[in-house]
Amino acid sequence: MAIVHKGASLVPNKIELLTQWLPHQRWYAGKGQVPRLERVGGFRFEDPEGEVGVEVLLVADHSASPVVVYQVPLTYRGAPLEGAEHALVGTMEHSVLGPRWVYDGPHDPVYVAGLVETILTAGVSDIAQGSQGSNAVAVGTSTGVTDGVVSSSKVLAGEQSNTSIICRMSAPGGGPGEPLIVKVFRIVQDGDNPDVVVQSALTRAGSTRVPAAFGHLSGAWDDPAGSGPEKHGHLAFAQEFIPGVEDAWRVALVAAAAGTDFTARARDLGVVTAEIHQALAQTLGRTEPTREAREALERSMQERYAAAVASVPDLRSRSADVHRLLGQVGSVAWPPLQRVHGDYHLGQVLDVPERGWVALDFEGEPLRPLAERVLPDLVQRDIAGMLRSFDYAAGSVRLSGSSAAAANADAWAADCRAAFLAGYESVAGPFDAAGQTLVRVLELDKALYEVVYEARNRPSWLPIPVDAVDRILAEKGPER
Repeated sequence: MAIVHKGASLVPNKIELLTQWLPHQRWYAGKGQVPRLERVGGFRFEDPEGEVGVEVLLVADHSASPVVVYQVPLTYRGAPLEGAEHALVGTMEHSVLGPRWVYDGPHDPVYVAGLVETILTAGVSDIAQGSQGSNAVAVGTSTGVTDGVVSSSKVLAGEQSNTSIICRMSAPGGGPGEPLIVKVFRIVQDGDNPDVVVQSALTRAGSTRVPAAFGHLSGAWDDPAGSGPEKHGHLAFAQEFIPGVEDAWRVALVAAAAGTDFTARARDLGVVTAEIHQALAQTLGRTEPTREAREALERSMQERYAAAVASVPDLRSRSADVHRLLGQVGSVAWPPLQRVHGDYHLGQVLDVPERGWVALDFEGEPLRPLAERVLPDLVQRDIAGMLRSFDYAAGSVRLSGSSAAAANADAWAADCRAAFLAGYESVAGPFDAAGQTLVRVLELDKALYEVVYEARNRPSWLPIPVDAVDRILAEKGPER
């Protein structure tokens, strides 16, 4: 059992160490800013060997507006951790223990073992003894689908907003267990994470169209503003790891570049999407749309168009057609609203042999506030997102100019879009005129979002969404 030395001094202290380290992390939101950090929460995990200190800090960055709360797991060691030089947060001098090497927890097997054990056993963390901020414990919740202990772990590289850890497991009776991947949420927000809620609901419903949810970790922290009640939210999520597979974007891109017929796979993806929507409606329910929801959507789409015009002034010439189409949102009949994926595209789907398409990452649009991402929505939003993704696969081939398929890329995308819709309607039933209009409007809205993104980040890709805006406006919609 690790001993906590009350009253011991640290040089530098934890906040000073994090202030230097945090701005260099991919998931730090305040690029170019110097953090102003305050501990608002924290808890500990026990090292069975009693050698490594394991602490999770919840720190508020007051240099951001609104204030951002980060989850930073740390491990404290009396000697360097071999092979973890890239994960070294820094060193500090402990007045009792001497030099301490401090590591980013997800790269340390002792933290990972404590995290996974707490989740899979529905356990509770140890209590921290911080003098500032909440010391509320973290609580694990298990779906009971799997158990075991971590035998080895590896952090998945390249993620922007979270840290995912692939864990090889040992079964309780010995031998290899089912591998899992645990996602540590670096930016935490008050409320339930939609990825946890949606995938757990689909797992309970017996769906194989998403990775099985194994459990999650929840915690609490002080209101960074100092005036409100304690905040609560999800801190980590463990789910089935599916190794050695490609996402649908790569599979579709290869087909588009080769000019290979992809309609059968696109139709299957439509079927899977409809099955996911039906399972979500059955497990999490539906709700009738309100006038406020209609007005909010129409307002957000008009703002999106204004932002697109600011980025590409030539789009102003389409103003009459855009406003005419967007205005139909308030006049056509809406279906009941329900939980959806929210950020659906080919990169969010895995191609799993003998299982088919498997969708993942149900967090919704990362840039939208959590309070918006958990609201029931139109199923047409997911459909529109996937239609745009097929267009992007074809557009990237067209822009490359290196393939004979580039000349036929638009036809390839059109065939895929039609097949995807046919697959969806084979399960959910044909869309009426109102449903078709909503698909078209939301596809336009997504294309306008893409215009702004490409103008700011990849100007050479602007023709893909700009051409899509023209195509969608030129399409003959259903008779009203």
